[in-house]
Amino acid sequence: DTGEEQNFDNSMEELKQLAKACFMEPVGTVTQRMEFVHKALYIGTGKVQEVRDAAQALDAQLILINDTLTPSQIKNLQNELKTPVIDRTTLILNIFEMRARTREARLQVETAKLQYLLPRLVGMHEALTRQGGTSGSMSSRGAGEKKLELDRRHIEHRISELRKELDAISRERETQRKRRGQSRIPLVALVGYTNAGKSTIMNHMVERFVGDEEKKVLERDMLFATLDTTIRRINTGNNQDFLLTDTVGFIHKLPHGLVKAFRSTLEEVKYADLLVQVVDFSDENYRQQMQVTADTLKELGAGDIPQIVVYNKADKCGMEPLPQKRQEHWYLAAGQNTGIRELAEAIEQQVYADN
Repeated sequence: DTGEEQNFDNSMEELKQLAKACFMEPVGTVTQRMEFVHKALYIGTGKVQEVRDAAQALDAQLILINDTLTPSQIKNLQNELKTPVIDRTTLILNIFEMRARTREARLQVETAKLQYLLPRLVGMHEALTRQGGTSGSMSSRGAGEKKLELDRRHIEHRISELRKELDAISRERETQRKRRGQSRIPLVALVGYTNAGKSTIMNHMVERFVGDEEKKVLERDMLFATLDTTIRRINTGNNQDFLLTDTVGFIHKLPHGLVKAFRSTLEEVKYADLLVQVVDFSDENYRQQMQVTADTLKELGAGDIPQIVVYNKADKCGMEPLPQKRQEHWYLAAGQNTGIRELAEAIEQQVYADN
């Protein structure tokens, strides 16, 4: 099926981009077509040898697998390949950990990491002995088992501490949200696939309508540059202010633990009066990315909020002149600062349409 093959290729390309976002340099790719995933090793036994040879030839220090692996698959693969193995979920968790700036984001990432780690503890203690005495008492447990028990308890305790802290932050956010609701200023959320240009749009609006350089957000051409939700008041001079919020980008197969951990941040989207979906029009997979965004919004209970769709980076597709409006869709080039005022006015018109 060519469609499936295309999706596979896109996903592998995305894995390379994720690796680069984690400051790794991809040196080679090995793929395999299989009817079923190998239970013990994920890839077939013959393929294991090929991967080991390739890793040695390319002097690879790490092997990335484009899927979520079970704890035993990671352990078995590492034993066979003699090289550390990381799955896609761990890679994304590492990127999130590097990007987390605010206390809340750091707590959310730590929660997701520990929840992911818990069932994977076994594979991490293969070096520890399990031999003990012969009686059936607790004392007969080997050092490895005792260490596992302690680690498990420590992690469970830490997760419950983190949850309490996150609940407190969530209540603070609820209070802020009520205050914003009373101020009657419409809330507009920028949503979309990671690296589509949400932060670029946010920064150009801040530059133009706020004028405070310190209020800008981190903006880089890489996946998941922004993790923290930022809210800025935009005043275009028409006496129709709105609040603009930038959210964490969505991605295909975003680990469930992260969606859960970041739920309170992501759910800010639910309270928006308008969503501005930012699409990287220059990416040939933009339609699939829009589908991922639609699915994620639905999962967050934000599927029915009115939307303006912004096809960003349209300059790379030879579209002239910019900005252009077709039906309710805008085509612009945020990187060139083109179409920012027009977009702000379109947002104003929509959120103040009933006034």
